[in-house]
Amino acid sequence: MKLYTYSNSSAAYRVRIALNLKSIKPEYEFVSLVKNGGEQHRPEYQAVNPQEFVPTLQVAGHNLGQSLAIIEYLDEVHPNPPLLPMHPLERARVRQIALAIACDIHPVNNLSVRQFLKSEMKHSDAEINVWYEHFIHRGFKPLEALLANSKETGKYCHGDEITLADICLVPQVYNA
Repeated sequence: MKLYTYSNSSAAYRVRIALNLKSIKPEYEFVSLVKNGGEQHRPEYQAVNPQEFVPTLQVAGHNLGQSLAIIEYLDEVHPNPPLLPMHPLERARVRQIALAIACDIHPVNNLSVRQFLKSEMKHSDAEINVWYEHFIHRGFKPLEALLANSKETGKYCHGDEITLADICLVPQVYNA
């Protein structure tokens, strides 16, 4: 098992958290998203992941992309500790929180978006910071309300065990 990762990628950070929780130690291949214009754009990495994103988990001759798909795969083949609750409504709530972070907050603040705003749209760093702050607050405000107003919230996002929701939350808080 090999994980293509980058230290400052919140998506790759999610997968590294899941691997650590499950005591799985893959081989690591580091792909810099900034060095030489981004190593993810090299043809040899495009062959691994045509989306040119990290993380990618190479396992059993397959290249799995997208952090949530990787984490759910890991949870299915290494079920302990479980990262999703057993009850369908609880699983859905955990996925709701995880997807709110991974699909609503993370993409608009991603490095590639900020690079596009700077290079193609000619925005200044100050303007990009305003963009970043706006979408961080816009994403976190309803998420905080969801967590604060739910009896299902416990020590963690859902109950008292770490779930997929927490795995998504920690890297996004770090980025914020």
